[in-house]
Amino acid sequence: MVVCPSCRRGELKTFFEQDGVPAHSCLLLDSAESARAYPRGSLQLGFCRSCGFISNTEFDPALNHYSDTYEETQGFSPTFRAFAESLARRWIDRYDIRGRTILEIGCGKGEFLVTMCELGGNRGIGIDPSYIPERTASDAVHRLTFVRELYSERHANLAADVIVCRHTLEHIHPVGDFMQLVRRSIGDRRDVIVLFEVPDVQRVLDEVAFWDIYYEHCSYFSLGSLGRLFRASGFEILDLSLDYDGQYLLIEARPSAIPADQPPHPREDDMEALERAVARFRSAHPARLEAWRAGIDGPNRAGRRTVIWGAGSKGVAYLSSLQLDDEIRYAVDINPFKQGMFLAGAGQQVVAPDFLKEYRPDTVIAMNRVYRDEIRAQLDDMGVEAELLTV
Repeated sequence: MVVCPSCRRGELKTFFEQDGVPAHSCLLLDSAESARAYPRGSLQLGFCRSCGFISNTEFDPALNHYSDTYEETQGFSPTFRAFAESLARRWIDRYDIRGRTILEIGCGKGEFLVTMCELGGNRGIGIDPSYIPERTASDAVHRLTFVRELYSERHANLAADVIVCRHTLEHIHPVGDFMQLVRRSIGDRRDVIVLFEVPDVQRVLDEVAFWDIYYEHCSYFSLGSLGRLFRASGFEILDLSLDYDGQYLLIEARPSAIPADQPPHPREDDMEALERAVARFRSAHPARLEAWRAGIDGPNRAGRRTVIWGAGSKGVAYLSSLQLDDEIRYAVDINPFKQGMFLAGAGQQVVAPDFLKEYRPDTVIAMNRVYRDEIRAQLDDMGVEAELLTV
């Protein structure tokens, strides 16, 4: 029996398995050969019928190596930057985060923490092994401290008025232990605001979005399972919501008793929907793969060129799940730090958008529908008359 690492009560029942999954999808390689030879792991997703948490029971943390070669940022997209700034302003205004100290766990390249400090006159502490000092250009830099390490017990003494953690919890397998660590670090300071953001697994299951399942993400949350984890860990939920075209979950909380003496949030009532979605994903996944594979194979045999747009985790998961090789040779990305590198797994080369002026693809597949208008505008500006599809 595999015990749920979130509630520690339920048993994780396997509903999806996949072998040969690249162990990293944001860690780019300098040659196609090294990309294809990159270590792989197995996915075995288990669902907890006690709390709704979903986890990869075959996850091996030794396969993951987070460092400054990990290129996760979406900050080169105007669409994403606008969302991040809007979210920062919302949180600053809602909780009067001005002149305060913010600790961000898993800050990446520090962009969101910098924004919070610039907009609110705040001080910031960012923790992430992938942080690169040379990429921080801000008038607030003297109010910022970065620790290039994974967050652990050794950082529990870092006092802050606000704790932010965006798109990090899904990378952590023992989520219950992690949330207890965060709660212990706060102690008796009940006025600390805790702000987390993670992907929404309900949407992934409902849409059979296989491109949103990858090795680094060993933990998957719904509104309900995230809320239940927070209350069990000693946090009172202030708000629980969806954002970014329904792709992201946002939870806003503050410390309380352990467990919180608070009734379930209304949006936690999702167990029946989750069970239906898990069953549907299990049954519909093979046909979903086959349909996408046929949609690539046919045009490829006819001599039509296809590229993907988005050389991040979704792109790697899409290509590796469909076992695509020369059928799609290039992945487009606006992040200049990715260009010229190769995707782990299938080994596609990452190219800049301008490459398409010469390559002239017939089809461009956007790896995230939220960027469709942004990508269409760039294609039109370059005079690239390709069909634009989205996953």
